[in-house]
Amino acid sequence: MNNKEVTKVFQDIADLLELKGENPFKIRAYQKVVRSIEHLPVEMEQLVKEDKLKEIPGVGEAITKKMTELITTGKLGYYEKLKAEFPEGISTLLDIPGVGPKTAMSLSTELEISSVDELEAAIVGGKVARLYRMGDKTAENILHQIQAMRRKDQRIPIGEALPVVDEILSRLGQVPGVKNLAPAGSLRRFQETVGDIDLMGTADDAREIMQTFASLPQVKEVLVSGTTKSSVVVSGGLQVDLRIVEHDSFGSILQYFTGSKQHNIDLRERAHRRGLKLSEYGITNLATDELEKFITEEAFYQRQGLEFIPPELREGQQEVERAEQGTLPKLIELHDIKGDLHVHTEWSDGRDSIEAMALAAKALGYQYLGIADHSGGRGIAHGLDAERLRQQILEIKQLDQRLDGIRIFCGMEVDIRADGSLDMPQELLAKLDIVTAAVHSAMNQSQEQMTRRIIRAIENPDVDVLAHPTSRLLPGREPVAVDMEAIFQTAVRTNTALEINAMPSRLDLKDIHTYRARELGVKLVINTDAHSTEHLEFMRFGGGVARRGWCQAEDILNTRPLKEVIAYLRK
Repeated sequence: MNNKEVTKVFQDIADLLELKGENPFKIRAYQKVVRSIEHLPVEMEQLVKEDKLKEIPGVGEAITKKMTELITTGKLGYYEKLKAEFPEGISTLLDIPGVGPKTAMSLSTELEISSVDELEAAIVGGKVARLYRMGDKTAENILHQIQAMRRKDQRIPIGEALPVVDEILSRLGQVPGVKNLAPAGSLRRFQETVGDIDLMGTADDAREIMQTFASLPQVKEVLVSGTTKSSVVVSGGLQVDLRIVEHDSFGSILQYFTGSKQHNIDLRERAHRRGLKLSEYGITNLATDELEKFITEEAFYQRQGLEFIPPELREGQQEVERAEQGTLPKLIELHDIKGDLHVHTEWSDGRDSIEAMALAAKALGYQYLGIADHSGGRGIAHGLDAERLRQQILEIKQLDQRLDGIRIFCGMEVDIRADGSLDMPQELLAKLDIVTAAVHSAMNQSQEQMTRRIIRAIENPDVDVLAHPTSRLLPGREPVAVDMEAIFQTAVRTNTALEINAMPSRLDLKDIHTYRARELGVKLVINTDAHSTEHLEFMRFGGGVARRGWCQAEDILNTRPLKEVIAYLRK
């Protein structure tokens, strides 16, 4: 079983235990395990083989036995017995926000509802409202939750969501009296896909900013319009919620709605042991019932004896313990980046000239730029053959001598053939400053074939960087089947850098792979794969992935000054 399938089983167990009214600590233990599995950088089958399941946060002896049984046999007796105690489909109903254990049981036993579609039809038909202690208002609320859940299920890449949010914040920021304005939720934590958007702010006149929000040109439908909260649907079906609070409560509400759920649970449990209660309004002293408000998140964390935890780390993965110890990493910042080593030009499938790309990179303050147009073998329009590559090398060297303030590296994105060989003669690759290898074809190979293929390319002494290692495209194309652990180990051994491709449709390596690669000592490089000067701005997406992978500046090759990068490439 893969990690996603294991996660589903343990989430169901947590839900069913809650339905039984089991000990809350037992339920939370399973919930914590679910969050831990979601962030594992390796498949659990590998951990079973290595007898390392207990290294997963929150996994003790009892859960280790259950995991081993599930992964090795494909079934878990405890889970099957637990499911047998409840009507079919009960866990599906519990997945709906607003449907608690009692409501789920009532819907299942009295109306024989076992699916979301059946529940929706029952609400529309008036059956749910007639149930004991339900009524029209409760039924209508559940229907709204179903509709919202379906919108959330249609998650979109952060590369599509963030520009929409940027535009909304820009317009709202022009309203007089607005003091604070920021996104929260999964977007602020920089998850690769988002279901909806939460915006938090403070303003002297809440009514004015709410009116402006509802009348934005992007808004296609107003779901809720109030003085403290409004919800709209913008172009593309994305739901955006705006909450306005008092100025002195901004830090508390921003932290609360940024999440994640597990991060907030960990904080609440820790605070409760210290006589404190956390909420979106602030921190309450349980002994005196006094509420303390916080203007900033930094003050909110400091009050609990914690250093500030960056949003990208708030996933319930030991970040609270590290903050308590004062050992959180100093995460990479966008201003740490000193160059981009993978961009395309009009010589292959890019839009702009080499000079235009170099000048745009220089304007960003970069010290160097790596041209990496495609080799011709993969069939890309204008892919370079040997003769055109020779011509391009000459042009790059001439331009490099003419332009001051930026070094232009001669490079190429070379296709890795199905057998692991490279689509360009070795004598030409040796003339390049940087060789970036990538898989673009024969992506349906078995895991064994693909792993062997990529390892052969990494072991090639001419290859400096492996680009977009899993070849996925968001949201549609799945990653190739490849043993990432074997790739990481080979990259360490050969001193080959792995790319965090910042193109919003790729974000490859993804966050959990970035975390594992960094942990093993793999050299990482954040590249935009830019096909135009505007694409150079995509670096922030790669930076977000690196931050979620707990990367510091020293973990990333292109945070180094020009001399160090030249030394690395020569080595």
